[in-house]
Amino acid sequence: MESLGSDTGGSIRQPASFCGVFGLKPTYGSVSRYGLMAMASSLDVIGPVTKNIVDSEIIFDCIKGKDKYDSTSMEDDSGDGVVKKIGVPKDYLKSGLDEDVKIQFENSLKKLEAEGYEIVDISEDLKNLEHSLAVYYVIMPAEVSSNMARYDGIKYGSNIEGQDLIEGYFKTRGGLLGKEVKRRILLGTYVLSAGYADQYYNKAWQVRNLIKKDFEAAFKKVEVIAMPTSPTPAFKIGEKSDDPLQMYLADIFTVFANLVGVPAISIPDGLVKREQKYLPTGLQLIAPHLQEKRLFTLGKYF
Repeated sequence: MESLGSDTGGSIRQPASFCGVFGLKPTYGSVSRYGLMAMASSLDVIGPVTKNIVDSEIIFDCIKGKDKYDSTSMEDDSGDGVVKKIGVPKDYLKSGLDEDVKIQFENSLKKLEAEGYEIVDISEDLKNLEHSLAVYYVIMPAEVSSNMARYDGIKYGSNIEGQDLIEGYFKTRGGLLGKEVKRRILLGTYVLSAGYADQYYNKAWQVRNLIKKDFEAAFKKVEVIAMPTSPTPAFKIGEKSDDPLQMYLADIFTVFANLVGVPAISIPDGLVKREQKYLPTGLQLIAPHLQEKRLFTLGKYF
């Protein structure tokens, strides 16, 4: 069974890693988002979740391309599929990575080396990568706040009636929006407020552009970048619900692809043991804009 998902900061790749399947986040704009309920408009991408790499490629080829109903979509077949050098930001992987996941990742690199690929340390090129999580959790909530403003029970969505219009707003948004949605709206509204927009939101966009330039420099040296999809194997249901910060930190290896707009795929790369159970881990491969073919090529070899 194959499916489609939406990836704003890793919501295709991380579940794919946790479940031992393939999850592709295409280039921003390569797949139409017409019909998608927007979360963060500059980050959202539609992609496939599949059982194998061939199905990922087949589905992507079917859904990609220009759509007159989505002005951000585009037509492009410039991918070359050529991969010789694979970059790894080794300094970025020194902290926050589960030891067993690290071992699996290193084993994956050895397999790729055995296939003839050259592994290159690109830590110096991605010098701003460490700021990507902070940048993401400023820009994403800001766009959530903007996109969720329409769900007031009048123009969109369900409605809980009040004695007047204002009470209806409060009841509808207070009763029908979940805790995490409210948290992101509050955070986003804060960073967009008159007193803090320059300090947080505008600064985050400046750093986002620096991260984009870093990736442009890195992709002049290598064709693909590799790193783990998630710092840990799957956590228990509800385990991090009461600790939002820990939940956000789980995105540390995925959010930058959305900030930069480049394609990335999670490929199953092994199992780690937790409480007498074996849980999957994922190898994440990242390519330049519109170079999904490189991910498919490398995925088939791996």
